[in-house]
Amino acid sequence: MISIDDIAAAAARIAGHVVRTPTVDSPGLSAHLGAPVALKLELLQRTGSFKPRGAFHKLLGLSDAERAAGVVAVSGGNHGLAVADAAGTLGIAATIVMPSSVPERAVSTCRASGATVRLTDDMAGAFALLDELVAAGMTLVHPFDDRDVIAAQGTVGAEFAADAPGLTDVLVSIGGGALVSGVAAAFAGSGVRLWGVETEGADAMSQALAAGAPVSFTPTSIVSTLSAPYVTPLTLDHVRSLVEDVLVVSDADAVRGTLTLAERAKVWAEPAAGCLVPAALRVLDRIGPDARPGLVVCGGNATTADLATWTGRFAATPFPARVPAPA
Repeated sequence: MISIDDIAAAAARIAGHVVRTPTVDSPGLSAHLGAPVALKLELLQRTGSFKPRGAFHKLLGLSDAERAAGVVAVSGGNHGLAVADAAGTLGIAATIVMPSSVPERAVSTCRASGATVRLTDDMAGAFALLDELVAAGMTLVHPFDDRDVIAAQGTVGAEFAADAPGLTDVLVSIGGGALVSGVAAAFAGSGVRLWGVETEGADAMSQALAAGAPVSFTPTSIVSTLSAPYVTPLTLDHVRSLVEDVLVVSDADAVRGTLTLAERAKVWAEPAAGCLVPAALRVLDRIGPDARPGLVVCGGNATTADLATWTGRFAATPFPARVPAPA
């Protein structure tokens, strides 16, 4: 399990390479949800998501031989952007393996950072190609099955805890589980409840919890940045031990959450973060009037065209204002 000492060491290593993103109270979203809400704005991190924390921590710790071999990563978008950026900054050759369904801007941005991009038919194929390249000698930068990566993602939680000491509940999106594992480790023992959030068709953690072990499946969610085809024993163990529950919401509700964040919190998020809004509504109904939730707004890599497409597909509108239950 990742400890607070591991997180502190990661924070020291990546200082100066990543942004210490702001934590803000959101009066608009608080009024809309009927509870005081704090937002950790990881969408303001370099490359537009929390991922550079783990990428820089991993790359800064490589041996000379590992650096010389070049690094390889698999990604639905944000992890690849982060590894390409970190590798380009540190002068390390990088190959990013992506499914062809990722947005073209993700591919072009990785290439602009100096990385080689390899496209596959789907995410399962991307992980298979990753295994081939690692077997051929490249250095793996795994998006979630890596203690260094998890510890660095935990710096999000350490900052959030320091900047919003009154939180009762923290909601974190789950793809492969590195972010929720790290954030949960940062809050361990504090009395703050951690809640994981997935979308239908990108619910690898929920499936693993139900099965009692990681399972492989083919993701179908529109939320490509959460679409890991499996979790691992490392992230599953953290979630089982440290997370209150994992909530699964629909793609449509993730888009509605994105619209709600834009209108009420004035935050331009991707659906991987938008899914936290419908989950927060469920948590508030379960916890009651004394809850003070915090949302880790994990990324903002969505274009206006993306949001227009999703809004039209689901006929999505923002969530109506919540009427709090009587005290």
